[in-house]
Amino acid sequence: MVNDDIARVQALVGALDEPVVVLDSERRVVASNVGLPPGRRVGDVDDALVLFLGELPVLSAYEELRAGFTAAVSHELRTPLARLLVLLESATLPGAHVDDLVEQARQEIQQARELIDDVLFLGELETGREVVSLGRTVALPILEEVARTYADRAEHAGVEIVVTGGAEIELPLRPRMIRVVVENLIQNAIRYAGPDSTCRVSVEREGPVAVLAVIDDGPGVRESELPRLFERFYRADQARTSRGTGLGLAIVKHVVTAAGGTVEAASPPGRGLEIVCRFPS
Repeated sequence: MVNDDIARVQALVGALDEPVVVLDSERRVVASNVGLPPGRRVGDVDDALVLFLGELPVLSAYEELRAGFTAAVSHELRTPLARLLVLLESATLPGAHVDDLVEQARQEIQQARELIDDVLFLGELETGREVVSLGRTVALPILEEVARTYADRAEHAGVEIVVTGGAEIELPLRPRMIRVVVENLIQNAIRYAGPDSTCRVSVEREGPVAVLAVIDDGPGVRESELPRLFERFYRADQARTSRGTGLGLAIVKHVVTAAGGTVEAASPPGRGLEIVCRFPS
């Protein structure tokens, strides 16, 4: 086994949130994030994911990313499931407000279901099973439809949704994919823009480029966080307590880039968050 390869495996395992132990064919520790020293021979390992290796493979960047993604999914699923267990245990206590606890449990189940749905959908996009672009679609009616769908949720959050744009502008996306992009961007604004804010959804043309933009006037995000907004499961500081899946903007980026477009985030001081998708003709 090459020392550089071992070091990469140890670095990868050390960065994971979930307890992981990697053993070779003789049950010696190759890497661990639960305090087991490399080279130690072990028997059973409790409460940790154990991976067995014969010849240590060379990890490609994709494999490292996939391993990290799998661990992140596991971590994200454990959170609502752990909260659900606490709620169910609380419901058995004397004097418990069962109806309130059941409603909270329902929300945790919904959170887990949304996460699973997003993970599966992102997987379909990445493997090409979900086609992004089939011809071109007039966008404005879909933007207006999505805004109507989220009107009640936005009103509850104190966010006003305003839709504008050219009635003839087309995007190189299937109708469903336009809906996916706009839904995720509007959901993001509803969650994070805050009360008394406005979310402006527009589709315009800049020369040969069609521009889909969702801009809010909420608190925005720090400049240092902007490059990471489209990473899977990344949440800016003010969003870490949100019940979002952390995959919405990653899905947006994958759809837009698969259709030949680009997506950028900006947060000018005092102007909230701007997500702009550009599609060349």
